Amino acid sequence: MTPHHAIEITLTRPATAAELHRARRTVALAANAERTRLMAVQQARSPGHALHRLRLQLDTLLPIDVLTTHYPDHRGQVRLNVTLSRATSTAIRRAAATRGQRPQDFLGQRVTAAVARHERERAQRLTAQLEELLAHHTTEEVLPCTASTLLAHRLTPGP
Repeated sequence: MTPHHAIEITLTRPATAAELHRARRTVALAANAERTRLMAVQQARSPGHALHRLRLQLDTLLPIDVLTTHYPDHRGQVRLNVTLSRATSTAIRRAAATRGQRPQDFLGQRVTAAVARHERERAQRLTAQLEELLAHHTTEEVLPCTASTLLAHRLTPGP
C-alpha cells in the first residue's frame, strides 16, 4: 500500500477561480479564503516523491511558490519543494561543492540556520521591548495589562 502525504501549497498570488477550477480537475484541493494557500493529499512512496509529483501536476496550472509537507517526518523535519532560478541553482551547487556537501544538504543547513537566526532576533526584539516597557511601568502594572490583552486576543477571532 502506497502512503498518502498531506501537502501545503503556497501561491505567489491569489489563484483565480478559473485556475482553481482547472487545477481541481487534476488534483483534489482545499483553498483558504484568500486562495493563496491550498492543501492536497498526494499518494507517493515518500514525502519527497509526493512533493515532486504534485509539482509536476500543478506547476503549469497554478502560480506555485513553495510546496511543503504539512506534517513533519520521522526526524521532525518538514520537506520543501522550491523552484530556483538557474543562477541560484548554480550558486548553491558551487557553494555546496566547496564544502563537500550535496546541494540539498547545503541548502537545508542554510535554511535551518536562517530560521534559527530569525527566531533569535524576534526573541531579542521582544526582550528589548519588554525592558523598555518595564523602564516606564512596574511589574504590577504590566502583568495584569498583558494578561487582559492576551485574553482579548485569544477570544477574538483571528485574521
